[in-house]
Amino acid sequence: MTAIAILLLAAGASSRMQGRDKLMEDVDGQPLLALMCRRAALTGLPVFVTLPSKAHPRAAATGSAIPVPVPDAAEGMAASIRQGIAALPEQAKAVMILPADMPEVTAEDMLRLAAHFRGEDSPVLRAASEDGTQGHPVLFPRRCFAALKSLSGDQGARSVLKSEPLQLVPLPKSHALTDLDTPEDWANWRSPH
Repeated sequence: MTAIAILLLAAGASSRMQGRDKLMEDVDGQPLLALMCRRAALTGLPVFVTLPSKAHPRAAATGSAIPVPVPDAAEGMAASIRQGIAALPEQAKAVMILPADMPEVTAEDMLRLAAHFRGEDSPVLRAASEDGTQGHPVLFPRRCFAALKSLSGDQGARSVLKSEPLQLVPLPKSHALTDLDTPEDWANWRSPH
């Protein structure tokens, strides 16, 4: 299973956070990015994390993850995916892509997704909520790497997802869907349910 690499996307600008950095928001006494890097590391899989630059304040929160600077991060998610895929080792047979602003995705969730990987002929594996709503992370077999390296704009990997067979992997509750982009998202998520 170590042939699967985890790619955490953390090069975005947090533009909807009104001056705050969502990836440095406190979750369980640590920055969200540190928590997500630690959870990814707990899987035992190699972990790569995209950053606006190696000098960015987020770099201090990446732990043992391999930092991947994204000089053209302002372009959007595609730039992070392109740089991240280019940084993967030759032996990587698949990549699990996860936006780092999803605080409910656990190490167990990542391992659950990875356990469904069936080698080079595997469908793309996409995490979903219990009701089947598609979310993250998404695991792409190596055959998708060339297409991922040619993405542009802020649409992420939607074009690749449309052209590949897809298998949904349900995760508990709304783990696959909860991403926190605005101060309101954070306030709602932190309030007692």
